[in-house]
Amino acid sequence: MSNLNETLNERGNRYGDFRDHALIAQDLQDVMRPPEGWNRLSPHQKQALTVIADKIARILNGDPNYADNWHDIQGYARLVEERL
Repeated sequence: MSNLNETLNERGNRYGDFRDHALIAQDLQDVMRPPEGWNRLSPHQKQALTVIADKIARILNGDPNYADNWHDIQGYARLVEERL
């Protein structure tokens, strides 16, 4: 098995089926973008929320006890906080 296939299998086991993950992530982002508040955000704030939504989707679709996702959410929030 190639390194790529091994990586994809590993990620699938940890985060669940990519199609399901993508649906959750896109649904979360669809909720975030329409409010007027989205337009008041800076690019780095928008990007942090986008990545956080992706991490939330990984948690909901995969292993909720994988600490790295929770750690990453804190990290992206911290990056924004440091720029405020």
